Amino acid sequence: MTNTLRIDLSNSIPAIPQEEWDAARKRIQEAQRILMQGDGPGNDFLGWKELPRNARSLLPDITETAARIRENSDALIVVGIGGSYLGARAVIEALRPPFAGGPEVHYAGQHIDGAWLRALMLHLDDKRVSINVISKSGTTTEPALAFRVLRQWMERRYGREGASQRIIATTDAARGALRGLADAEGYKTYVIPDDVGGRFSVLTPVGLLPIAAAGLDIAGLLDGAEAMLERSMSDDPAINSALSYAAVRDALYRSGKRVEVLASFVPAFSGITEWWKQLFGESEGKNGKGIFPAAVNNTTDLHSLGQYIQDGERMLFETFLVADAVDGDIAVPTTDEDADGMGFVAGKSFLDVNRNAHLGTALAHSEGGVPNSTIHLMDTGAASIGALLYMFETAVAYGGYALGVNPFDQPGVEDYKRNMFALLGKPGYEDLRARLLSHNNAR
Repeated sequence: MTNTLRIDLSNSIPAIPQEEWDAARKRIQEAQRILMQGDGPGNDFLGWKELPRNARSLLPDITETAARIRENSDALIVVGIGGSYLGARAVIEALRPPFAGGPEVHYAGQHIDGAWLRALMLHLDDKRVSINVISKSGTTTEPALAFRVLRQWMERRYGREGASQRIIATTDAARGALRGLADAEGYKTYVIPDDVGGRFSVLTPVGLLPIAAAGLDIAGLLDGAEAMLERSMSDDPAINSALSYAAVRDALYRSGKRVEVLASFVPAFSGITEWWKQLFGESEGKNGKGIFPAAVNNTTDLHSLGQYIQDGERMLFETFLVADAVDGDIAVPTTDEDADGMGFVAGKSFLDVNRNAHLGTALAHSEGGVPNSTIHLMDTGAASIGALLYMFETAVAYGGYALGVNPFDQPGVEDYKRNMFALLGKPGYEDLRARLLSHNNAR
């Protein structure tokens, strides 16, 4: 069982009182028991736990569809919001080399911006396009609006029948607006399992199809996740990294730290930090509880937010995300002159320079009152990324149960939608519209 991930708590543990650390470990051990037995809140959404094994039966079909997309398309548009696109985007950006060939991958339906959508269509006007629309219901506002536009655009370009051959729908097995449309139009479809919530869906067709269409190793992704699944059965933190990560977060939160900053030192991991923010924000932020998840991309953000982290209010802690090996690294060249003063690093690899930037930052922030942990990935390959994603999913389940919240629902997400529907005049929202307009006019 290859260990592609390890976590270093040496800059966190000293900031935690011993009694709080002991209590946190007990809470997380109890949370692990609840998750393993499946008797906690949200236990009807635990299908993600076995996805590294169960999703393998889908790989031949997904691989075949992905190959067809790559053969017939210059671009793939992934239409979705939240978990319907963040996981795929995170993996694609982490694994696909910059400026790589193959179909361009674009994302739509994650915001409400008609000018951006128009610009996307203009950009793709002379390219062969496929669409993967991802929605359990088909009525979520942002992707529904984008797909309404993009579907008409595709039908104008390819005709209704031709468009139906280029649109793949990932949706509910039997119900919902998108399921009905897909069946009527003859779209190729994949199913979002009923027992897997959106932010845990990257190892379902929601994530696997776009990742495969980008030409990436989805089997390797599942290999890494399955190795971490096996480790999650252990109650030894040295084996089960999710226990260590969840415990240090819990202890620091109860010691007064309210914000966690996930700081990546690998530019390609910026998509992972965005996925992580949704995973932890939606899972833990309930009932007036929870750690606020923020993210920075270093060393870039050391020249902006780094000042606040070093010297600002002491309500935060950090988790660094680094890779111990990367593909395609280069060395700092030697020159006859040393006008830039960089001669002292000549001959060193960029990875070595970056590694020391991380170490220097971790020490400086620790001395400045910011406890920090470091997640080390063995490399930037598919198995390492799969292990990381599964570790985060497991840790957030532990953390939610330790807080006493349901880690698998998101009731607060619906509040803005009700107000937006009322203000836009959706039938059935007349009383709420009147109240909102009256409140706004009274301000």
